[in-house]
Amino acid sequence: MARRIDVTGTDGVRLAAWEFGDPPKSDPHPGPRDTPGVLLLHGLMGRASHWASTARWLSERYRAIALDQRGHGRSDKPVGAAYTREAYVDDAEAALEQLGLSRAVLVGHAMGALTSWQLAARRPDLVSGVVICDMRASALGAASQREWAEWFKAWPVPFATLADVRKWFGEDDPWVERPNPARGEFYAEVMHECEDGWRPVFDPEQMLRTRETWVYDAHWEELAQVRCPALVVRGLDGELGRAEAQEMVRVLPRGQYAEVADAGHLVHYDQPEGWRTAVEPFLDAVWA
Repeated sequence: MARRIDVTGTDGVRLAAWEFGDPPKSDPHPGPRDTPGVLLLHGLMGRASHWASTARWLSERYRAIALDQRGHGRSDKPVGAAYTREAYVDDAEAALEQLGLSRAVLVGHAMGALTSWQLAARRPDLVSGVVICDMRASALGAASQREWAEWFKAWPVPFATLADVRKWFGEDDPWVERPNPARGEFYAEVMHECEDGWRPVFDPEQMLRTRETWVYDAHWEELAQVRCPALVVRGLDGELGRAEAQEMVRVLPRGQYAEVADAGHLVHYDQPEGWRTAVEPFLDAVWA
């Protein structure tokens, strides 16, 4: 099961956190526990439910909570709120403290991975380990931001059906090099039904505002400040190249490396078993 726990982020933004697994009957409310905790942070446009398969096996041994970050999923999306790097990192810090996650490991995908290592650098007292999934430390630049803006404009919204969502993102999207059903399913999870059809649960303009706060900068300095164990995971067909991933491992004081075959950018979604094989031994070692 998954139960919702509301968290108050920076500037009072309400965030939805989702705890996977049955809570102890004697302790129905969140608070400090001895069980090691994992906070799962999705990427740009993602949502907590994308971590469901990961959270289920994690919850067998750990306290696994996935966070809908501001502007995403079931969390608030205030028009005038900050969508800066600082706001996302502050939110994750607030979530750890309010949820009472003990000896937490942060597991982040893409943007969520950047948040994870930035928080680990800032608050080493809160973070025992970091899993960085398919996120680059290099600056992506203005061309990348323009490409994203054009991509959002190309979406044929509203979609008539969820089947149309799956087909467009899995087959017809010009960003798709070859059919990818997992990608179609991924985007189907971030759509909701409106009067005129299916639209994203997020505001694309907010996503661009969020992205522009990190794409122009490199993030090697914060990476070098992460003192806890850190695992860099890439899909062989993902956005993070092998050379850059291995350089990230070198820069991390306690870095490790893993790659997942037959996986693209959505590593944990494309190949859940390969993802588990890569990540589970790292988590066991962190808490050994």
